Amino acid sequence: MTGLVYMLAACGIGILFAFQPPLNAILSQALGSAFGATAISVFVAFACALAMLAATARGNLNLTGLATVPWWVYLAGVAGVLYVASGVIIAPVTGALLFFVCIVTGQLLGAMVLDHFGAFGLKVREISLLRLGGFALVMTGAFMVHRG
Repeated sequence: MTGLVYMLAACGIGILFAFQPPLNAILSQALGSAFGATAISVFVAFACALAMLAATARGNLNLTGLATVPWWVYLAGVAGVLYVASGVIIAPVTGALLFFVCIVTGQLLGAMVLDHFGAFGLKVREISLLRLGGFALVMTGAFMVHRG
């Protein structure tokens, strides 16, 4: 049952994500800058993350752990900024559905490779015919959305 709850939560978050590019595009138009809108969106996300941290950490944050992680771990933040900026720039051109189906296709390809090699401490889950078939279905869906 717990797995189902997490799956439903992820679907709900996905629904919220669908709102992000068009809302940020409105902000971009108002500012006259896609990267200005990105900066504001990321700043608001940062403020929300700090509020959640303050509400939940209760002094249990291990800041000394920052010195133990490799520098490239922080590239996750760059990926987040690129995601927000790409939504501001690409989604108004492609539409939300095509933008997201392409994002998901790329995520699945990246995730399949990460799982296959057990990258970054993930459990190894080798690429199989079923996984490739599932990925092919998503790619087919992306082409169908593009044609539709």
